Amino acid sequence: MSTRAIALYSGGLDSLLAAAIIKNQGIEVIGLYCILPSVDPELNPDTLKASQLAKQINLPLVFYRCDDEYTQIVAHPTHGYGKNANPCIDCKIFFLQKAKEYMHTLNASFVITGEVVGQRPMSQYKSMLIHMEKESGLEGLILRPLSAKLLSPTIPEMEGIVDREKLYAISGRSREAQFELAKKFGITQFQSPAGGCFLTTPQIASRVKDLIAHPPFSSLDLFLANVGRHYRLHDTVKIIVARNQKECSILERYKQSADFFLEPAFKGPVIYGKGIITPRDYPVLGQILARYGKPLPGENSVAIFVKGNHSITIVAHNPIDDSTLSRMRI
Repeated sequence: MSTRAIALYSGGLDSLLAAAIIKNQGIEVIGLYCILPSVDPELNPDTLKASQLAKQINLPLVFYRCDDEYTQIVAHPTHGYGKNANPCIDCKIFFLQKAKEYMHTLNASFVITGEVVGQRPMSQYKSMLIHMEKESGLEGLILRPLSAKLLSPTIPEMEGIVDREKLYAISGRSREAQFELAKKFGITQFQSPAGGCFLTTPQIASRVKDLIAHPPFSSLDLFLANVGRHYRLHDTVKIIVARNQKECSILERYKQSADFFLEPAFKGPVIYGKGIITPRDYPVLGQILARYGKPLPGENSVAIFVKGNHSITIVAHNPIDDSTLSRMRI
């Protein structure tokens, strides 16, 4: 068995500690950072906060961007959802399966996680940890250094690659033991566990549930769930209205992925659309742009692009009333 391991890394304290504990035994550790769709697809992963935090323990990282394969986990979780649209168990199994792939690709022999027995509901009970290990095809190969002494010995422990006596028996929701270990390993900065997954945020979850109810959707759609104001005009048409110049720039960057796109000739937001619009939709689109933009007499035209090509120009006037708009809000 080689002395290289893959650590599922999040930038949180537990994942930093897990990697540091094993590195401290002279084992080479490579961190796998699975980038959720909430992160802009064009962002350089080396600039992420989690990437900077890994430098504290000299942890090299490889990155996996959660793509359309991941959207199927979100849309059809075998183990169901948490409080909102978060498929916690299926998500973790998916990450473990990716770790297994990287383990083989990078000639590593086992996987490390920062899981702590009993720390989180659903995904960190002993029975569920065992279940996820089996489902991911990593039986005996997932080492959880923070709680290892509360679990059965893993293959790297039994083969003497890892010294079990230098592992820990932490359990429960308290973080005091981890804070003490952080001092030992010189870890002074880490991402707060309170940040959570974007799928647990109620507003984002409602938008994701709308995507699930109106398939198909992509990982880009999951990213755009974090951008702008979202409205469903009717069952077959949804729009995203930018709230500021930054969001206008983001939506314009992905204009070619939209089914339709609206650009006003006056000061106002762009609109990114999904679905098939018809002339019956033009008046309400114009009213929405009149509500959020500043059309003037003679300067109130709006260009509509369908699949990237200019289709028609409409006029924005008579701002939509807020009660009608509220009923469309996702």
